[in-house]
Amino acid sequence: MSHTPHELKEDFPEFAEAIHNLKESDAHFRRLFDEYHSVNRAVHRLEIGEDHASQFDEEALRKERIKLKDEIYALLKAA
Repeated sequence: MSHTPHELKEDFPEFAEAIHNLKESDAHFRRLFDEYHSVNRAVHRLEIGEDHASQFDEEALRKERIKLKDEIYALLKAA
């Protein structure tokens, strides 16, 4: 298990400019970006032991992060 935060700009470096532009111009993208950031931070805090949750809650957070990342990727590809 990796304890490295999954930042979008690091995971999608080829879309760095598109991420910036969409955050500025698209409210839906901005909401997804913010939600992803929040869920990603929650998962990272669990990974490093800063927070605690049941296995089921952690799994649900990880699945939500994947879902959000997939939605964000689709918007980035379409941009």
